[in-house]
Amino acid sequence: MKKTLAKVVITVVALFAMLALFGCSSEEPKQEAEMAPEATEAAAPAADNQLEIFSWWAGDEGPALDALIALYKQQNPTVEVINATVTGGSGVNAKAVLKTRMLGGEPPDSFQVHAGQELIGTWVAADRMEDLTPLFQEEGWMGAFPEGLVKLIGTDTGIWSVPVNIHRSNVVWYIPANLEKLGVAAPTTWDEFFAIAPKIKEAGVTPLALATNWTANHLWESVALASLGADNWDALWNGELAFDSPEGVAAWELFGKVLEFTNADASSLSWQQATDMVVDGRAAFNIMGDWAAGYMSTTKGLAPGAGFGWAASPGTTGEFMFLADSFGLPKNTVHRDNALAWLKVLGSKEGSDAFNPLKGSISARTDSDLSKYNDYAKSASADFGTDRIVGSLAHGVTANEGFMNDFASVMEMFLAGKDAQAAAQASQQIAVKNGISK
Repeated sequence: MKKTLAKVVITVVALFAMLALFGCSSEEPKQEAEMAPEATEAAAPAADNQLEIFSWWAGDEGPALDALIALYKQQNPTVEVINATVTGGSGVNAKAVLKTRMLGGEPPDSFQVHAGQELIGTWVAADRMEDLTPLFQEEGWMGAFPEGLVKLIGTDTGIWSVPVNIHRSNVVWYIPANLEKLGVAAPTTWDEFFAIAPKIKEAGVTPLALATNWTANHLWESVALASLGADNWDALWNGELAFDSPEGVAAWELFGKVLEFTNADASSLSWQQATDMVVDGRAAFNIMGDWAAGYMSTTKGLAPGAGFGWAASPGTTGEFMFLADSFGLPKNTVHRDNALAWLKVLGSKEGSDAFNPLKGSISARTDSDLSKYNDYAKSASADFGTDRIVGSLAHGVTANEGFMNDFASVMEMFLAGKDAQAAAQASQQIAVKNGISK
């Protein structure tokens, strides 16, 4: 009875925490229907034979997750899969619920997280995750994933998650037919964008579609990469360049100029709605990760190339700002064996090639079957192999969750006042606070 009551309390607390933090509602994560027995050993099989998967892949991103679940069910037909999805782009809502569950001692069996510091700087640092090095060695994954990616998801004490994909953050999307009507081409630099933006506005079209505040963080990192260059971008995160340096201030100044050509109702839109603005011609461009390719091809039925086009975001040609979705194994999870079987599916070539063509991402493995991918994914895969690779801030690669949460407040301050100097100084303060700068 006490454990059942605890689960109810945790679920209610999680929901209210999410509402308080983000001011919006979302689907409540499903809980186990029956009280699970206490695990006497970490590897002991669970009597109820369930698997709870916690993620933010819902709606238009759901089919890709469904493909993984279907493959898992083929291999584990007796396991009841509980898809505990919490809606909200980039996991903004899911992370609040996850925090409540992890701190409350009720972790999901496996949960989605951005690879890099989002996991390592938060849950690994708190000693809440299992080391997956034995799984990587058993499955032969040390050579299946790029060495640099394995280093990113690991520390000197272990490997902490299984990557499912590689996404590109710095992509500008457009509809070729719409640009033809406007008489413009996709800009390769921000100066080119500023040259054509007034013409686009005169035609009654928004030059650059923007959505809710996390997409402003997403846009900022592409603008900052263009302003700073790859070397200085990396220098921000290893403490060699201060956020309030002249270079850092200049990045915010450029960002403010870009915002002048975005839609006024951005904060009320989802990323899908911002993409819809581009699809139906209300906006010319949108800078979004390549899950937009999955949305436009899978949901909107548009063919890559003819139906929608893409390029590196202005000023970042030859640079690939990446992020990776991954899943880890929390300590003391109830259904450990089932969770390990899930991770094996995620890391397999079969699982990767079932998921990524629907998601719009490319495989994290080096042996992916590119014949199963569309033209956008093939181009992204080629760029990933040749471009300068840098990590995403908005999606958890370069900074821990503490900095990311604080940066959201800095962004809100900037969107309200457009003060580049103040934003740069505030960014430096939170970098020091979160151990990134001294």
